[in-house]
Amino acid sequence: MSPIEPSPDDSPRRLPAREHRRALAVRGLSAAILCSVLVGACAVSLHGRGTRRDPAVAKSRARVVRDSMTAVLERAVRDGAFPGAYAAVGTADGVIAEVGVGKLDSADTQRPNAQTVWDLASLTKVVGTTTAVMQLVQAGRISLDTPVVRYLPEWTAANVAPITIRHLLTHSAGLPAWRPLYKEAENSTEALQQIFATAPDTLPGVRFVYSDLGFILLGKVVERMSGETLSEYDVAHIFAPLGMTDTRYLPPTAWRKHIAPTEIDPWRQRHIRGEVHDENAARLDGVAGHAGLFSSGRDLVRFARMYLGRGVVDGQRILDSATVAAITRLQDSAVSRRAIGWETPTGGNSAGTRLSRSAFGHTGFTGTSLWMDPGQGIFVLLLTNRVNPTRENRKIGAVRASLADAVVDVWASGRGER
Repeated sequence: MSPIEPSPDDSPRRLPAREHRRALAVRGLSAAILCSVLVGACAVSLHGRGTRRDPAVAKSRARVVRDSMTAVLERAVRDGAFPGAYAAVGTADGVIAEVGVGKLDSADTQRPNAQTVWDLASLTKVVGTTTAVMQLVQAGRISLDTPVVRYLPEWTAANVAPITIRHLLTHSAGLPAWRPLYKEAENSTEALQQIFATAPDTLPGVRFVYSDLGFILLGKVVERMSGETLSEYDVAHIFAPLGMTDTRYLPPTAWRKHIAPTEIDPWRQRHIRGEVHDENAARLDGVAGHAGLFSSGRDLVRFARMYLGRGVVDGQRILDSATVAAITRLQDSAVSRRAIGWETPTGGNSAGTRLSRSAFGHTGFTGTSLWMDPGQGIFVLLLTNRVNPTRENRKIGAVRASLADAVVDVWASGRGER
């Protein structure tokens, strides 16, 4: 595996036997908590639309959810999956329960909270790039089935003419997963030249290969068709309207004390904090379609509420409801379980086994993940710095699945969906 090749956590997979046993143990612990804490409170939904809302019952149920989340995450800290984590569960109406565990770093004992800022890694692909592309699609500036070269004629590599925007968004363009741009190029201009010289190694639409390169190209399409840099576009059209004031590329130095440190990076020869962990994104000056965004729990809660609210939160519309439906729909099950940008549950990926078939989500190499389930009306957000101090720590996969399952076990029992 190359130094920054996408983690197996970013692709559908089956858990190794050892991690599977650990996940089952955690789920058992969560079930025990569920049975011992206010079982009678599981009679109604917390925030389900059109259901009875008893404040006392809602408070009790929230405590059950929070206790289940805490059990999973504190066990993960003890197991060395990450130094610290923040997790939140909620609906389109707001947060049901949130918890911070552990510490930011061995040298920084702050407990993570909703204001802690994290390197989102590949969550950039969906929070920023996919949302931006689909805004431009609904505005008529981009068409999903138009060849990419129509927007980026400088992409002159062999056999790229048939590749469409949809192919890039679903990782079915036939492009390689990755190349070491940070080693091949001395600056961002040279790195882009390397990308425009990259040819597919299979025909588009034939197979799934999770590709950072495809999303770097999508970021450039956003810039070309909007007339703004990717950073400017995302802030002006997504983050500022949503009130996501902690979300941006290239966070200022003043934020550093609130940012979770990531890896002691062998390439840069220092501990990374407040600058993008992904080396290729760093070579692209910290702004790229595949990685580079930083954000907080409170901001991503608003983002998740927007998607569950069919494109609107607190009266602010970011996407049309039809666009949200198109984004989250499975595209071609013969090739993969991908929606537009987003992944869908496979039974062996970070969604766990209990989210409904309508769920969609994504992970990030640094230890982040976000899943939203319109069928059950909830989102599950997990933010960690699992690459601290090294990316060789692979324990995050089982934790993601266990957290999702523990939450849905509580949620489904309260809605009579056992």
